Order: sequence, then C-alpha cells, then structure tokens
Amino acid sequence: MRGIKNNILYGGPDPDVTDGEKSFGELILNRLNHHQDEVALIDGVTSEEMTYTQLRDRSLHYASAMMDQGLKEGDVIGICSENRLEYPCVLYGAFYLGLTVAPLNLTYSESELNHALNLSKPKIIFSSPYVIDKVATVAKKNGFIKKVVVFGEENPSISGVECSQAYLKNSRIASNFKPKPLNIKDNVALVLCSSGTTGLPKGVQLTQYNILVAVAHIGLGIFTLSSPRKEMTILGIIPWFHAFGCLTLCGTTLNGIKIVLLPKFEEYLFLSAIENYKITQMFLVPPLMVFLAKHPLVDNYDMSTVEEIICGAAPLSKEIEDAVSKRIGVLVKQGYGMSEMTLSTLLQTDVRKPGSVGNLRPGMYGKVIDPETKKILGPNQPGELCFKGSQNMKGYIGNDAATRDTIDSEGWLHTGDIGYFDEDEQYFIVDRLKELIKYKGYQVPPAEIEALLLTHVKIRDAAVVGVPDEAAGELPFAFVVKQPGMDLTEREVIDFVAKKASPAKRLHGGVRFVEEIPKNPSGKILRRELRALLKQTLKAKL
Repeated sequence: MRGIKNNILYGGPDPDVTDGEKSFGELILNRLNHHQDEVALIDGVTSEEMTYTQLRDRSLHYASAMMDQGLKEGDVIGICSENRLEYPCVLYGAFYLGLTVAPLNLTYSESELNHALNLSKPKIIFSSPYVIDKVATVAKKNGFIKKVVVFGEENPSISGVECSQAYLKNSRIASNFKPKPLNIKDNVALVLCSSGTTGLPKGVQLTQYNILVAVAHIGLGIFTLSSPRKEMTILGIIPWFHAFGCLTLCGTTLNGIKIVLLPKFEEYLFLSAIENYKITQMFLVPPLMVFLAKHPLVDNYDMSTVEEIICGAAPLSKEIEDAVSKRIGVLVKQGYGMSEMTLSTLLQTDVRKPGSVGNLRPGMYGKVIDPETKKILGPNQPGELCFKGSQNMKGYIGNDAATRDTIDSEGWLHTGDIGYFDEDEQYFIVDRLKELIKYKGYQVPPAEIEALLLTHVKIRDAAVVGVPDEAAGELPFAFVVKQPGMDLTEREVIDFVAKKASPAKRLHGGVRFVEEIPKNPSGKILRRELRALLKQTLKAKL
C-alpha cells in the first residue's frame, strides 16, 4: 500500500507488467492481435487510418527486413522522423527482435545529430523525407551506420539511401514468428537523448521492463474520467522522439486507445484536429497550454469533446492550469517525470490540488533532501527530489561517471529539481536546482516569476534568468513575448511584477522583448540560449 515512513514515500507495489509474456515484443503482438480491426492510429493531416491488424503486419514486415539484414538482440537502430504512421511500425518491429531503438530529434543541427548518433551508434537509420538530407550527410561521417532508409515509395537521388518500399520488398513475414524470451530487466529497448537544457544531451538507457511499467500504468487508468477505452481518442502531438511522446504512444496503442497523430504544432491544424476528430483526452506540454489559455483563435473551434488534459515535461503554473480549465471546460491534471525515469513518476490521480504534480506512481519510492547536507526532509520542506524504483533508467550509455553522479550507491536518482510534498503526499515542483537565481542569499525560482508574468493579459510568453551582479549575486531578468498587436513597455512589466512579488523576485535585472522563447520540443525553456542572448544584450549596453 502507498504510504510514508521516516519521510520516505512509497507509491505501492509494482503493477503487473505482463500477462505471462517473456518479452516486450511478445506483449506487443498479443495486444495488437487482441484489438485486430479496431483503429489504432489516424494521420491528422491526411485522415489515413491504420488498424491494429495493419500495425501488426507492417511492424512484422519491418522486423523481417531487419532480421534479413542480420540485426540481432543488442544491435541499435535509429529513427529520425516527425510523428507519422511508419514510426510505430519500425519501433515495434525492432522491439520484436530485442533491438535497441534510438529515437532522434529531427530538429537537431548536424553537429547535434552527430553527437546523438555517437552516443547510441545505430547500424541503420530510418528517416522521413523532411530530414533525409541532414541524416544522410551525417551518416556518411560515421562508419558504424550501415544503411539509411527513407520513408516512402521512391528512391531519393542521394547516394547510399534506400526508400522503405525497396527496403521491405524482398522480405516476407514469417507466419509463425514469435519473439524470443529476453531478460526484460537488462535488455535496453530505448536510448533517449536527455533534454540537454544545460549541456550536450546524454543517452538515457531504458529497459524493456521500464517501458512495460509505463504501459501498465496507462493500463491502470491514468485518466480520471470514465470514458471506455474504445471511445477515447488521444491527440498525438508530443514528438515521438521525446520520452513523453514515445512512451505515451506505446502506452495508448497497447491499451486499445486510438491516437490522432500530428507531425508538428500549427495553430489551425491543432485546433481543427481537436474539433474534426472529436478528441477526448490530450497529453500536452506547457507551451500548448499557454496557447489554449491565451490565444484568441481557440474561441473559434469546438473544444467540447475534450474531457481531460494531462500536462507534463516542464512546469505549468496554477494560473495557466485554471485558465485552460475554465476556458474550454476541461479537467487538467499535471504529472512529473524525466527521461531518466521513463514516464510520469508523479501524477495527479485520486487527490487533486491546484499546482500539484500529484503523488508517487506504483513501484516508486521518493524522498526530499537538503541539497547541502543531504538530510531527508519532511512535509512542506523544499529540497532536491530523489526517486528510486522500477521506472529508473539503467544508466547513461557509455558514461558511467554521469550515471554515478545521477544515481547514488543506494539506487536513488537525484533529479536536480527542487520541490516538496505536503501532508497528503502530494508533490509540488519549485524549480531546477541549477536554475535557481541567487539574489542576496535568497533562492529565487525562475518558474515562479514566469508564472506570474503569464497572468498579464498583454504577455504571450516569458522566461526568466539571472544576470550576474557583483553586489547581489544575480538579478532576475525577463525575456517577454508580447501578445500580437499589444503595446507594452519594460516599465509596465517591471511594475507589474513588483506589485505582486516579494522584493527578491522582482525584475531587478530588467526586461527584454523578444519574438519567441527558445524551447526544446518537450517545452523546456533553453536557458543556456537565453543566457547567451543576455550576454549580447549587456555588451550592447556597454
């Protein structure tokens, strides 16, 4: 049972992750066979549908082709693509064979992509036409890559690249194919790139067991409302190369929930997909919540079928949560997780408090420690969040030192996030440990000032960083995106915060207006880019 002892919280026993299957691949096949002619995925742009039977046959076809190429358990393949129907076919096909999949961020520059590839060293990369030029260029620099396949029916005029139709042409699905038993707690199923908000990404190794736990959690019913699964339609807009997107893709399809996929966020496409496909539930990130809360276009579309939104991947303020809930009449729930902990380690379930990210998921332990003394703290005492249990990663690929820095000798994963739990075992996130602004000895959470700024009717988006200052240490400085057509001055912004925040949290460093806030695909603010921009701003003033 869930509970707390000596200020260490417990989320309860692990869920049953299989029905006796000996590998994740075996579970996938069984689930696809169970749902058969039900619709699994819909392309939200073209309206093309894919049933579970089609998903099974196409994924088996890719498995056969990869097996014919000589790929075996432990080998790595990469996928660099936007959300599209072929993606889960390749993903599941690889899992049948016990291969490791490295989902690659298609927005990476060539140097970032090269770094990511050298973490996982895939033997084959599957790419969409959208990024094939970049993928092919980088692949030529790395001898460990034996083949590049681009989704589609026509071979491109790029040497060494084969279209997927040609790649599959000579492979046949074995009618009696069955995935072989694997050590699910040791077999690495995914190598995901960490956020890289403070430096180069690291390769997060998730095992088949980690993913089975995530699938089981969605099977337990993470949605509060009681829609039968066959009547649920999820919007798949979170990129599938991100942990949040990839694991919710697995969890929803393998629990009989239909997904409408979108390749990227576009205002009209996003809203029309919700209306046209009668979306009932959504996984979203904070920038999309800000859009739903503040953009005038939202009022032009029918949002009435949406019952529930689960938001994660970055901090979401209570104000934006409330604004979305009231504007479109929807239940908003927050969760918390990291790539290093598979999916959501915390989620609002039976108890919901404004601003909370919920309680521990089954199979996990949690504690809060003083960052300096490492003392375990009690309720309502902010400190570093640490977790241990079945969702923790195996480690960073090829980087034992970084693994030891993150997971201690007792198995506790140190998140680098500051937060606390209350008397009801509900968690609240304050900020990133490394992103706290140190103002005259006070620790100032940027996310708190950002949440306040977003309540201003003339502000569309905002981010806060610290300006180095000899006397105070750091001064809070805001980058602000205005609402279209609005007049807003630096003094107005500074005065707005001053009226509502304590002295340490005021914008002593100033304000700069920008066209957009740089963020990674999961919605995390890229503060290193803002700090670089800030240096330019300060130099220009000298």
